Amino acid sequence: MRRTIFDLDVLRTFATGMELGNFARAADRLGRSTSAVSAQLKKLEAQAGTPIFRKAGRGLTLTDAGETMLTYARRLLELNEEAAAAVQSIELEGWVRLGLQEDFGETLLPDVLGRFARAHPKVRIEARVVRNVELIERVTTGKLDLALAWSDGTLTPHCEKIGEVPMRWIGPAEGAVDWNLGSGEPIPLASLEAPCLLRTAATKALDTAGIPWRLAFVSPSLGGLWAATAAGLGISIRTPIGLPRKVKPLVADETGLPELPSLGLVLHRAELEPGPATARLASIMLHAVREAVADVVPSAIQPPASAYA
Repeated sequence: MRRTIFDLDVLRTFATGMELGNFARAADRLGRSTSAVSAQLKKLEAQAGTPIFRKAGRGLTLTDAGETMLTYARRLLELNEEAAAAVQSIELEGWVRLGLQEDFGETLLPDVLGRFARAHPKVRIEARVVRNVELIERVTTGKLDLALAWSDGTLTPHCEKIGEVPMRWIGPAEGAVDWNLGSGEPIPLASLEAPCLLRTAATKALDTAGIPWRLAFVSPSLGGLWAATAAGLGISIRTPIGLPRKVKPLVADETGLPELPSLGLVLHRAELEPGPATARLASIMLHAVREAVADVVPSAIQPPASAYA
C-alpha cells in the first residue's frame, strides 16, 4: 500500500482559502499566483484519492471527505507551528496578560493556553474573562497586553479586526419558549446586564419590526444566561461561537423573528510592537479565533480563476 504524505504547504493553502472564503484572497495572502493555488488544490485531491470539493453555483463547497480533510489540515498545521515554536523559541520567558469575552472562555481559552504552555513552559499567563467595556478599559490603561473583544466601534491604538460573526436568536435545545409571535404578547428575552451589545442589537431589531418584547431574565454572567435560556424562560441573543449543548440557534424565518446583524470581533494590543511572548500568544489566538469564525460562517468557497478549468 502506497504511503500518503501530505504536503504542509498545500495544506496551508487549503486551510487559508477555507478561512478567507476565497482562494483568490488566499493566493494574495500567501504570495502565490491563482494558477499555483489551483495546482495545489488538484495535488491535494490527488493525494487524498477522493474529491474534496464539489460545485456549488459559481463557487465550491466541501464534500464529506473535504470536511474531514480540513479538520486534519488544521491539526497538522497547528502541530507544525507548535513544533517550530518549541525548538526555535525554547528560552522564551516572560509574563503575558490576556483578556477575553465569556463566549470564548470555555471553548477557545483552554486550547490556546494549552498549545502555548506546551511550547513555552517558562512563560506565565494571567487570563481574565470579563465583559467588553472592562476589556477595552484594561488594554488602553496597560493592565492587559491582549484583549479579544466584540466590536462596539471603539478603536484602540493597536487593534486588528479579525472578522464578522453573525448574531443569532438562541432558544432551548429541547422544548420551547412559552411565547406565540402572533398573540400580541411581548416576546420574553433573556439577556446579560446592560451595557450589552447583543441585547441592544436585538431590541433594536424587534422595535424596527414592530414586535413587542420584555426582559424576562437578566444575568450578570453567561452561565446564568444559558441556564435561563435552556429552561425556556426567554430567548437570548448571542453568536454561534461557544454555545453549550443545552441551547441552539433559532432559524429566524421559521420563528418570525427579525434577522440580526453581524458582530465584529477585534484583537486589541496594548503596544504596537509587543514582546516575543505576547506576540507569540497573539499569533496563536488569531489562528484559533479565525478557525472558530470560519466554522460558524458557512459559505461557498470561491476558487481561483484557473481552478478545475
